[in-house]
Amino acid sequence: MATRQTKARKPPVNAGFAVTDILTWLEEHGSAENRAGMARFAISTQKAFGVGNTMLRPFARTLGRNHVRAQELWQTGWREARLLALFTEEPMRVSPSQAWQMAEEFNSWEIVDHAADLFVDAGHLETLVPEFAADEREFNRRTAFAMIAWGAVHLKKRDDADFIALLPLIEAHATDPRNFVKKAVNWALRQIGKRSLTCHGPALALAERLATSDDKTARWIGKNAFKELSDPKRIAMIGQKKTAANRQRILGES
Repeated sequence: MATRQTKARKPPVNAGFAVTDILTWLEEHGSAENRAGMARFAISTQKAFGVGNTMLRPFARTLGRNHVRAQELWQTGWREARLLALFTEEPMRVSPSQAWQMAEEFNSWEIVDHAADLFVDAGHLETLVPEFAADEREFNRRTAFAMIAWGAVHLKKRDDADFIALLPLIEAHATDPRNFVKKAVNWALRQIGKRSLTCHGPALALAERLATSDDKTARWIGKNAFKELSDPKRIAMIGQKKTAANRQRILGES
């Protein structure tokens, strides 16, 4: 009997690009107009070519994943090169120590949010979230709550209890008035609340409690989250999600 031969997967078209090739591509595709637009959204443009993410994402797919090259891209300091480093890194090769080395140079919410995605995909939610939350630096603390927000959406196989357990951390930092922190804390609370009906109740209760706080920042976080999480249409959508907890609830009702 003839054995079936599997076709070797072709490498991405630009897998052989070195860092110098990538920087040349970025320089060719950047623009001052894009840099000005980024600055209006509080994106750091001190060292940026001006290439939008709508171009970077497809380009990253042509490069493929490469741990060594990703580290070299990060070390250039260029905004777009660092985003490509985050998009093309091999998550399972990213250690907590590497994450901290990167965090020492965080200078933009945009970089933080994509790095947070990578750190979660690398499996460091439990390790890094409390550590980053304890860091007084604005962008590092934001990283903790951006990680929670990403994990609540994308770690679908994790127990809901893992995210409910993070609500006290959200409450503890709900009084941090810095813009990039408070928005991330609010984001994390809303994403936990929208994860499943199991998570919704505790998150809504926290939002309601924060909404009556004496602290201005906590009140803003609570009211904003409560408005979304108490919306009947939103609650109905949460109930329809294909999560393990919701499936168990449906089976219990049948």
